[in-house]
Amino acid sequence: MDKAIIKVDENGFYGQFGGAYIPEMLYPNIEELRENYESIMASGDFREEFDRLLRDYVGRPTPLYFANRLSEKYGAKIYLKREDLCHTGAHKINNTVGQIILARKLNKKRIIAETGAGQHGVATATVCALMGMECTVYMGAVDMERQKPNVERMRILGANVVPANSGSKTLKDATNEAMRQWINNPVDTHYIIGSVVGPHPYPEMVARFQSVISAEMKVQLMEKEGRENPDLVIACVGGGSNAAGAFYHYYNQADVRLIAVEAAGLGVLSGKSAATTVLGKPGILHGSRTLLMQTADGQVVEPHSISAGLDYPGIGPVHAHLFDSGRGEFVAVEDEHAMQAGIELSRLEGIIPAIESAHAFHALKQIKYRSSDVIVINLSGRGDKDLETYIKWGNY
Repeated sequence: MDKAIIKVDENGFYGQFGGAYIPEMLYPNIEELRENYESIMASGDFREEFDRLLRDYVGRPTPLYFANRLSEKYGAKIYLKREDLCHTGAHKINNTVGQIILARKLNKKRIIAETGAGQHGVATATVCALMGMECTVYMGAVDMERQKPNVERMRILGANVVPANSGSKTLKDATNEAMRQWINNPVDTHYIIGSVVGPHPYPEMVARFQSVISAEMKVQLMEKEGRENPDLVIACVGGGSNAAGAFYHYYNQADVRLIAVEAAGLGVLSGKSAATTVLGKPGILHGSRTLLMQTADGQVVEPHSISAGLDYPGIGPVHAHLFDSGRGEFVAVEDEHAMQAGIELSRLEGIIPAIESAHAFHALKQIKYRSSDVIVINLSGRGDKDLETYIKWGNY
């Protein structure tokens, strides 16, 4: 296989990763979605409403900002795709706008979601308020504690925030709770998954909603550089929706390097990490075959990251395929280095990034590139939600 050819097949597989591994009770939900999502998304009225809300409500297109001082320090032309300027403060709103329109066209009355850092939960609560739909968000109890501002934002927006108290009490466990709830309410409920994870068609559907990021990048780079393609695109990866969106229109452009940045936590080999491509093996997680951290007998290993959004034991199947095929380059960044990179961006460019996004910036110290290279870093979220973590870290 040409490693530059990245395409999902009719069964939802990217190479050996993907598919729909689901209990029988979820089959009707997934089949209804699989049979209808493409025709709904292709319809003129869907596109018109989606594009209008992205423009007038979300605030798209987001700027492609030339980071002059960062570029001077690192010796390349570095642009930031400013997803932090989206309504609600992150890229997550792109997907929730698409899925809420889809859910309404499927005659669903109630929305459930999972969230880690809280940004997807806030984005889901936001669109549910916009459309007048009931919203329940499942969030790990540990994440609720470290992301209190987002919990309160969800509640102000009218969402019911339910703690997940099993396992590590983080994103994996919130996802488990949301899936259990969906099984029990299959007819009137739509599950808005927040990343490129879960059973087919979710990974490809979410990636398509997020692909607006790279679509805009191509137009903006043509205006600024006279060419659509950068030399490198860098994005952080937990489940990987922001990276999927930033990479989407470059998957099959072999001259564009795709750099995916995972969370190394306290160190890749410390036992407190979320570096899936280093530590993971193929297996089934949340309805798809992907790479995940697991024991020899197949039990999921609890992940760790200082960033709640990267604290996940697997990656989306498209990213597993990017790694497996060699199309993507994966690096892992430790907690301490991510925090340092977040402070550095704040001081150099006056932009406080989400700690998830900060991981992507430290990759500049870990990869090789040329001084003539044009680099785009997907700044997936702003750091308002992480101020307490920055304060506790305190090394600034």
